[in-house]
Amino acid sequence: MYIIKFTGAPMAVSARDVIPLSQARANLSELADQVKAGAEKIVTKNGESYVAIIDAQRLDYYHQLERERIHLLLIDDATKGLADVAAGNVKDARSALEARKRRRTEEMG
Repeated sequence: MYIIKFTGAPMAVSARDVIPLSQARANLSELADQVKAGAEKIVTKNGESYVAIIDAQRLDYYHQLERERIHLLLIDDATKGLADVAAGNVKDARSALEARKRRRTEEMG
């Protein structure tokens, strides 16, 4: 069994699911049928992971999960911001920006 890490969590795949690009080219129709039946394939190029072949519905599901995750992060940030406002941890935007510009000018000069 191999663990292949992409941008997210490691994904467990078996050796039969790791295919060189040359073999994938020659057997694309068969690979597509296997993926449609539930398998996920990792295509390698020069011995390194290159692309994954997954079912289109599963890809849509992964995209939906990512959108939901982003929304949850935004809600968390907004909740923290509202808590800061309620606690009085606020600054005037104009004066904060001017102070930041002054610090940058001092650092560069």
